[in-house]
Amino acid sequence: MAEVRFVAIGDSFTEGVGDELPDGGVRGWADIAAQGWADASGHSIHYANLAIRGKLAWPIVQQQLEPALALKPTHLSFNAGGNDMLRPNADIEHIADSFTRVLRRCDEEGVRLIVLSGANPSERLPMGRMVQRRGDELSDAVMRRIEDRPDVVRALNWPDTELSRAPYWSDDRLHMNAHGHHRVAARVLDALGLEPPQEWWEPVRTPRMGPSGYTYYRQFVGPWITRRLTGTSSGDGRTAKFGTWSQRDPR
Repeated sequence: MAEVRFVAIGDSFTEGVGDELPDGGVRGWADIAAQGWADASGHSIHYANLAIRGKLAWPIVQQQLEPALALKPTHLSFNAGGNDMLRPNADIEHIADSFTRVLRRCDEEGVRLIVLSGANPSERLPMGRMVQRRGDELSDAVMRRIEDRPDVVRALNWPDTELSRAPYWSDDRLHMNAHGHHRVAARVLDALGLEPPQEWWEPVRTPRMGPSGYTYYRQFVGPWITRRLTGTSSGDGRTAKFGTWSQRDPR
């Protein structure tokens, strides 16, 4: 089997926020998929993850794409736009253009692109109708840009109504929990032609319900509004969790 060098770029979705580890770090779908890739193929792979939470689409491209390509990967995954959609004057076509840029650079470097759409959190979010509408528009815009490229690997989570259900989401309702990240990882492996463990597709148990009402707004919505008003980001001061290659061996 040819050597696999898989690098992921993006925001909190790809960093793994919501799938917290006991040591305070995060895991997420990309980490899970990397290990699953090694397990399903029976060969070690190299894996890097440059994603940082809170990033908008074009800053991801400007700050992460070239360092990722400098690692000389065979595969690069890209997802972006979730944070952009929450901004008042989101330009959907401009966001989708970032996917065109990433595809062009991958073509130039001989790297196979894996495009993901994020999961749909709109059902339980404040301003959920706006999130739903913009997410639909962004998904359509991205698909138009790769519709004539069957070589691009597609792991499309936005249309997955099962993944929109509460058991797949963390307390903040914006990021997936471990169950959600496993389902996304299963979709990535399936799109690559690999067989994920069947249990990754659905929760083995229903997680507890998170806070609601005033507690939810105080704990999650208030801090988000404060960051918008102060021009700060949850990713400020953070660095990539796997900025260089790490090896994942079959278990």
